Amino acid sequence: MTLTQVWGALIILVISPIIGAIPLIDWFTYAVSGKELTKLGTGNISVSAAFYHGGKLAGILAVLSEAGKGVAVVLLARIFFPFGSTWEIIAIIALVLGRFYGGKGAGATNVTWGIVTHNPLASVLIALLGGVNFTIWRERQRGRVGVLVLMVVVLSAQRVHDISYILSSIVLAGLLIWIYQRMEDDLELNPNQVNGESAKVFRFFRGDQGILSLNDVLDARKVGSKASNLAQLQRWGYDVPPAWIIKAGDDIFRLCEFLQPSESNPLVVRSSALDEDSLTASAAGIYESFLHITDKESLQQAIINCLSSYDSSIAQNYRQNRDKNPQGMAVIVQKQIQGLYSGVVFSRNPVNQLEDCVCIEALAGLATQVVSGEFTPETYQVYFPEVTLQGEGETPREVLIEVAKMAREIENLSQGQPQDIEWTYDGEKIWLLQTRPITTLQPLWTRKIASEVIPGVIRPLTWSINQPLTCGVWGDIFTIVLGKKADNLDFTKTATLHYHRAYFNATLLGEIFKRMGLPPESLEFLTRGAKFTKPPLSATLTNLFGLWRLLSHELALYDRFYSDLDRYFNPLLDELIEINPNSLSSPDLLKRIEYILKILKRATYYSILAPLSFNLRLGLFKVSPDDLDYSNIPEIASLNEIKKIAIEARKLLPKNELETIDLNNYAAFFAYLTETNEGESILQNLDKCLETYGYLSEVATDISVPRWRENSRVMKMMFTKFVGESFTESSITKMEKKADKLNVNIVQKRLELKGKVSQIYSQLLAHLKYSFLALDKQILTLPMLSEEEDIFFLKLAEIRDLIQQKKPELNISNLIKERKREWKENKKITTIPYLIYGNPPPIDLSYKYTPNLTNSCLQGIGASAGIIEGKIKIAKTISDNDNIDSDTILVVPHTDSGWSTILAQAGGIIAEVGGKLSHGAIIAREYKIPAVMDIHHATEILQDGQLVRLNGVKGTVEIMKNEE
Repeated sequence: MTLTQVWGALIILVISPIIGAIPLIDWFTYAVSGKELTKLGTGNISVSAAFYHGGKLAGILAVLSEAGKGVAVVLLARIFFPFGSTWEIIAIIALVLGRFYGGKGAGATNVTWGIVTHNPLASVLIALLGGVNFTIWRERQRGRVGVLVLMVVVLSAQRVHDISYILSSIVLAGLLIWIYQRMEDDLELNPNQVNGESAKVFRFFRGDQGILSLNDVLDARKVGSKASNLAQLQRWGYDVPPAWIIKAGDDIFRLCEFLQPSESNPLVVRSSALDEDSLTASAAGIYESFLHITDKESLQQAIINCLSSYDSSIAQNYRQNRDKNPQGMAVIVQKQIQGLYSGVVFSRNPVNQLEDCVCIEALAGLATQVVSGEFTPETYQVYFPEVTLQGEGETPREVLIEVAKMAREIENLSQGQPQDIEWTYDGEKIWLLQTRPITTLQPLWTRKIASEVIPGVIRPLTWSINQPLTCGVWGDIFTIVLGKKADNLDFTKTATLHYHRAYFNATLLGEIFKRMGLPPESLEFLTRGAKFTKPPLSATLTNLFGLWRLLSHELALYDRFYSDLDRYFNPLLDELIEINPNSLSSPDLLKRIEYILKILKRATYYSILAPLSFNLRLGLFKVSPDDLDYSNIPEIASLNEIKKIAIEARKLLPKNELETIDLNNYAAFFAYLTETNEGESILQNLDKCLETYGYLSEVATDISVPRWRENSRVMKMMFTKFVGESFTESSITKMEKKADKLNVNIVQKRLELKGKVSQIYSQLLAHLKYSFLALDKQILTLPMLSEEEDIFFLKLAEIRDLIQQKKPELNISNLIKERKREWKENKKITTIPYLIYGNPPPIDLSYKYTPNLTNSCLQGIGASAGIIEGKIKIAKTISDNDNIDSDTILVVPHTDSGWSTILAQAGGIIAEVGGKLSHGAIIAREYKIPAVMDIHHATEILQDGQLVRLNGVKGTVEIMKNEE
């Protein structure tokens, strides 16, 4: 590139956006009609807005001005670069960016005439093929995308070896698609209010010549959820009666002429309000519906009456009672099916969600009989997975079973949202008439992931700290990607407590990932390594800038963390170690706690993003977890350190004395160590180990759970066992060192970052706990606390008020007493539902989960290879660590770094939650222990002493018959 071309590139990149930003359309429209486009309609300064508000002359001037801009920037590029160069496309891109950000327009006219000037022959071909495309679809969004795809194909076909040219064409098309999805469409304005001079032009480009049907991609924001849901059902392959959609202001007469209803072709008219059949409001029965319409006049009147029902007093009261603003109405005109049997199916029991069944109401005839409430329907329940039917009536069994299967399929396709579906059977097919979320079963709360992040029965203080930290940081991360699209999302509702257990809001997360253009299982992929379906390319393109912002954070994660480690984390940890919290006053302890929380928020960002980054790279670079070295991860490093001390102990202690000691009795062994000089040295090494790893815990994220430093019993038992076993130095490191590969090294670096982040985060939480315990001791001198650790039954804000004496009227003693009672009651509940739909149902303490076993086999996630037969040992806490050996298959509710000391003793591991990358899985692979994760309710289904066969590859646990 010559110096002239360098200056030319700079001029193009500066001048083109400026040209795009000049609001010529607004000036011309104001000059012709006296109207300011920025204050009318959508506020866009576009060609269609000029035609709509300003009339024909304003529209023509708008076309000429924007066409001139497109031509101008291409000619500008030719001053510095050869005819038809890539820089002509770049100039158009820069023009469009200026048009969008400065001129409040999409830039379609600029691009059209810019491409005409750039390549006239290609433009003719694009116009011909684009005209055919638009004639076929007559749907603006599809037509626009189709033309842009044609543009890329036609331009690229002429220069297949010019990669920069092809990429520039793709960027231009992608940019326009992205802009179209962000700008309100002026062609959606009410056609009855268009300037009379340009009405015909406006209606042509609006697409009124084509009639909207279920074959089109329907936007719920424009046609309502009922219509868009029907179109979605049809795309999924279900039988849906043909239907057409009409919006306020559309040509009703033309639709009636087109449909020609008759006795042999009866139609139904149904509402599809923009606020109907949503996740939060069904509006069932609020708006008018009309059946068996057999002539054009009746159809026309039915549509008018249906549209008018949106403003009825009933509808207005419904919206007012729910604080909903009027949004408008569309109408569905649908072919009427003469059903032999019809009804409603609920994919979940709307009354008792603990009962895992599909509920069906059915009658002979049309579905309206069931929903009208004028007839008593037959009721049925279908239970899965064994597919058993309960209920009696005349509706054929095979129809009911098929309807139930459809209901569960549609629920799964709807991101797990329970569905209320109307259906009818005409003797040949089951037709679906509507589907909508069961609003009383919203939102969907899930224990998946939450039961790993913060398992167990959670006390108020823990949750008052964790909930705002976790939800706040997740909100910050999502906002990085979503930008303004996150404005109406309430991230404080990302997680909640039910039965004192943590649950994530799957409905909210599904909506977040939908807006990000990612599949709903994204969080499970990023946190647990679950399977991941590729998102649509169009969704990725529309969120490209947001995803790039997140990627920039991911790429800078390593450097940012180690910068913060030196600047914030290590200085604070040094200070916390140096100053004993028991030496501080209550106000000083509160200041200490507040500062830890401030730094902890920064650490929480890394504790969330580092595992996401690791899992993402693991998937992208296709690295097996078995290829990585986990020796520096806290759960492995701590065990290796204990092993080293055990090996040294065997060298130091007299062999004859060691043989006389019962190493199954750790207390006796430690008593022996205190009586010998060698033993004193060993105990000092163990104390150093405890200083290093004393922050580990059964649940690191729960500050109410003891750390190793507070309860070292399990660590001592593990050490004693290691002394009695013939470990060698080689067992401390990985047995097989994998080949040095670039992709493995990239992922390995992230694994080590994840381990370091986990260490810092857990250490900060441990010191936070020690600070609260010190505060607890001081408050115990006051009459409001009666027992040690009562402080964990207060919330953080209440502790602040107590120390600062802001609410002396608050009866702390009674508050703690009531919360402890409630917490203990919930702790008695042994079987907790993994999914809750809406409000949590009351659970009888006698309720026990009854699994539906197939061939006495439980299916989970294979996390560590190997097959073992052995007897079950249930360990609900790390205190349940007696009688564990290589023949034991250990069943645990969850795993954390602090579980390593007992997991490493087992011959097999089964966990209720977790995946291939969880703490338990890492320990299992390191010690070659077969393991299966994610078997829900395993601690309830399996029993101590039960004989099972565990397959760590297939992820199965087969229950075997004990031989007498």
